[in-house]
Amino acid sequence: MIYEVSGDILKTKAQAIAHGVAPNDPFNQGLAHALREQWPALYKDFRHHCHTSHPEAGDIWMWGSVGGVRIVNLMTQEASYDHGSRPGKATVAHVNHALRALHKLAETEGFTSLALPRLATGVGGLDWQEVFPLIQQHLGSLHIPIYVYSEFHPGQQADEPGL
Repeated sequence: MIYEVSGDILKTKAQAIAHGVAPNDPFNQGLAHALREQWPALYKDFRHHCHTSHPEAGDIWMWGSVGGVRIVNLMTQEASYDHGSRPGKATVAHVNHALRALHKLAETEGFTSLALPRLATGVGGLDWQEVFPLIQQHLGSLHIPIYVYSEFHPGQQADEPGL
């Protein structure tokens, strides 16, 4: 079941958080920056993954913390390979591929719950009216609670039904 909630996704009780990034993303803006601040090893491991695996837009990569939190990095944006340059914009096609892969990962890993922001609409530049139907299409059939943080309220725990 998909629930739209308001609050701070970093306060979620969901088992996994999925967010949009670009291959080689510097994690210096938006939710990616907040995740980098909270879990510095996430960014270090992401950089290593990008250097060794060369992911492409549309791919996903999951990271797990010692405390059991799982962060799924959805490559929704075009990569930037020039040092210091900004990642490219997200595309509907990349979001579509990444969400399809996220659905498969959630089933394979047995996720019990999942939280997402307004995917690819901040730095990614997409319109929420295009992205939300893709979330419904690809994740709506999962039999777990899915929390879409449609409004950000720093430091506020969202009401997450089912947890």
